[in-house]
Amino acid sequence: MPELSESITAIREGAKEDPFTYLTILQYHVNTPGILPTLNEVLQNADLTREIGWDLVQTLVAVGGSEECLETVARLGNPREVIIKVMESLASLSKRLEAAESGSAVDDASETLPKLADIPERLITLISMLAILQRRIKTKHPSRFLGSSLVSVLEAYQPTPEMTTAVINLVRSLSGRKRPPLPTRKSSIDVANPDEHGDVSKNAPDPEAEQEEPEEQSLNERLLQSFTTCILQRYVNVHEMRWSPRLLEVHHSERVIPGKLTAMRAYREDDMLSKRDAVVGQLAALLRDLGMVDFSAGFVRQVLCQSSDTDPVTTLESFDSVDDIHLSQGGAACLIAYWMFSTDAFGADNPDPGLHLFPVHLEILQLYLGQEPQAEINANPGIADAILAIGLGLYHRGLISITDDRNYMVYHHCLTLIAVFHPDVEVRNAATMFAGVLLHSDPDDESRREILEDLLQNCQFPALNACAVRWLQEEIIAARKENVTNVFSTSDIIERLQYDLFPDLREIAKMDNDGFLKYWAENQTFLLQVANFAYFLFNGRKDLVPAGVKTSVERRLAEPLTSAATKLAKSEELDGHEQMLLDVLVDRLESLDIR
Repeated sequence: MPELSESITAIREGAKEDPFTYLTILQYHVNTPGILPTLNEVLQNADLTREIGWDLVQTLVAVGGSEECLETVARLGNPREVIIKVMESLASLSKRLEAAESGSAVDDASETLPKLADIPERLITLISMLAILQRRIKTKHPSRFLGSSLVSVLEAYQPTPEMTTAVINLVRSLSGRKRPPLPTRKSSIDVANPDEHGDVSKNAPDPEAEQEEPEEQSLNERLLQSFTTCILQRYVNVHEMRWSPRLLEVHHSERVIPGKLTAMRAYREDDMLSKRDAVVGQLAALLRDLGMVDFSAGFVRQVLCQSSDTDPVTTLESFDSVDDIHLSQGGAACLIAYWMFSTDAFGADNPDPGLHLFPVHLEILQLYLGQEPQAEINANPGIADAILAIGLGLYHRGLISITDDRNYMVYHHCLTLIAVFHPDVEVRNAATMFAGVLLHSDPDDESRREILEDLLQNCQFPALNACAVRWLQEEIIAARKENVTNVFSTSDIIERLQYDLFPDLREIAKMDNDGFLKYWAENQTFLLQVANFAYFLFNGRKDLVPAGVKTSVERRLAEPLTSAATKLAKSEELDGHEQMLLDVLVDRLESLDIR
């Protein structure tokens, strides 16, 4: 590697050569430690940088500490040429990072490429260059450049707080800031923003400037709206926001266990979690500045209730009018969820909801879950949380329905799918609790019975079977407490459901310990709930027990289950927790008044 003095001389004197020769000189000397300030000084020659700027992008991106030089290239280089190189660099760096993350062999020792660990920082630098370049381009149709730039950013986007902040800075620069910057807080993320904090007077004019067409302003705004909703969706899908669990804590504070760390407190006190809230809050504020303030049923139906196979990203480059540019459905759902959450949790001033659980929110749930709900929920867990949070917010506001058409069965089924398949246990619990609340709010007792019967007979998930048993018990208790006569106040309900509530388990008597241990692991939640319900029924609500049921339940369920559980409890293979659960089960079964 040449000495610094040699490189300084070469870079200063070489500027007198033709562009091709000078680029060769730069490639040889650019990695010399301490040379970048001299190079940046030489690049202040606008004519020189306009000639060679676009060829410098990929060279400089590989060099650590080259941010000031790249900013100069963005300000003085030919913007239409440099922006192409910036997009190419975004693509090549993101593909290299993806290859490394997928386990492919990647050369990390080349001097012509940045180190893998430095790529996220370089991507942020390139995004900041786009903000400068896009504002310098003066053409009839700047939306064509903007659309391509936004697609390149989306393809390179890594949903980290830092890169998301860089994207926010980009959109804010291109849209024209409409509000002062938010005050700093402990969760603020510091990312360089040269377009905002740099010297705009240094920007060279576009050598091919044209007068912009009048319709371009609305096209550009729609492009930024679409882009930002895509970013919001991708960010929320990666970073757990837990809006629905937090809303439950706000709406049902009586259910919060004293002394337990709540989700609300965690997101307030944990720096990493508070950063998530801060980033999403900035994205929501940005969309509001971009004109997305409509919360009407018409807007929701137009954006969220229309089945579409069109990826909104593709519409950023292929459009003839504003209507051709699609918003991200998931991003729009996240925006509405954030509005409702921040209003309920923090008293924020947000647009009022213009939709109800029936039929609009049910349509959103059905469209989102589609034909493969498990795959959809696992692919987009953040959207599932957002849609669930919207439902909780609507229910809390009493926005149930504007018509008499209320299909509680289908709505309840959608909630149970989230309760079963969502990867976050907190969201699963929120969906389960909401499912129970919604069930009990159904004014039709026959409808409530049908929902419970369907869960007991057709659901293949023991955890939901257990919920059905618990919800049935709550319905029986409520019928007596409210002194009403309905399907839950007579023994007919037990007669009808007895074989679903108390299944025939005589086959387990033939199982060895390993076989019953597997069965117990899969069904313990349901079996414990059944034992508790049996105690409630046979030892308390004897008036609901049909003739002959006691003997039948003892023979087909209590005796074989007690025998198998007692035998397994003596095994040394169990840990303390499993031992305790089996002891609880046996104690409950042996205390039943059925003999």
